[in-house]
Amino acid sequence: MSDTVSPAPAAARKRVLVLGATGTAGRGAARALAVAGHEVVALVRRVDPDLPGHVEQRVGNVTDPAAVARDGLRGEAFDAVLSCLTSRSGGPKDAWALDYQAQSDALAAARAGNVGQFILLSAICVQKPMLEFQRAKLAFEAELIASGLTWSIVRPTAFFKSLSGQLGRVKAGKPFLVFGDGTQTACKPISDGDLGRYLAACLTDPDLQNRVLPVGGPGPAITPLDQAAMLSDLMGREVAVRRVPVALMSAIIAVSSGLGRVSAGWAERAEFARIARYYATESMLVWDEGAGRYDADATPEFGTETLAQHYAGALAGDVAVDLREHAVF
Repeated sequence: MSDTVSPAPAAARKRVLVLGATGTAGRGAARALAVAGHEVVALVRRVDPDLPGHVEQRVGNVTDPAAVARDGLRGEAFDAVLSCLTSRSGGPKDAWALDYQAQSDALAAARAGNVGQFILLSAICVQKPMLEFQRAKLAFEAELIASGLTWSIVRPTAFFKSLSGQLGRVKAGKPFLVFGDGTQTACKPISDGDLGRYLAACLTDPDLQNRVLPVGGPGPAITPLDQAAMLSDLMGREVAVRRVPVALMSAIIAVSSGLGRVSAGWAERAEFARIARYYATESMLVWDEGAGRYDADATPEFGTETLAQHYAGALAGDVAVDLREHAVF
């Protein structure tokens, strides 16, 4: 398919309910749908001034099982639901509440309301599940596939936002932190705008329907060490790199897991540490089960915006990012 989405002809325009529209990916999807000429309604917890003015916002809480039908669909005719819902923390309770239950309730509302299509933003990491939030996402993916609706499951690689957490510390002259030697993982990050256009294309492109769709941004695949080199080039100075041993994370997991046997709080901390170790040791690329490796060449690419362009805009102040220092794990 083309890397751009042209405005839909009048006969192909749809009415879409967007869930999770106040997240960065959700905003990109709502904007792309509106630009393509579709009628967009967003179910939001509170009105978001960053959403385009021609997106209708309806207030409701998706953790309420009745919210999608009562506050979103309202008994009106819709062609599709596009869900960008995701748990914020990835903790087990949050994951099963958002990544599974809220999605399942939304699907039930869509079926009851005679909505014919459901587009889901998932994540590429579910292809090699080791964490509770991945299992929650997979449980809903299976439910959606079996629903009888026209479906698309989009699994992006990595977001620009997730690769921008160290910009503040680097600007302050601190080292860029990598795990191991900084080359054992790689990804093809995709911008919110490009991902939004891809999600919008699922609405009308038959080649993107009833399929699981891994997708990344324009290549090649980038390692954490590549990110540090990219920042060095953009800032005109050498960015120091500090290597953090993965074994340190394993030790934290072991201690937290032990304490987690008697404390729910420590059990949750152990899961957060497992999430951090996963992203430090697993690439966000298509997993080739037969070969037992991640395959950059098999990871589809879409869009035009590169991480280097995003970094350049963020460093110049042209792109809004959170430059506060983020914890490593």
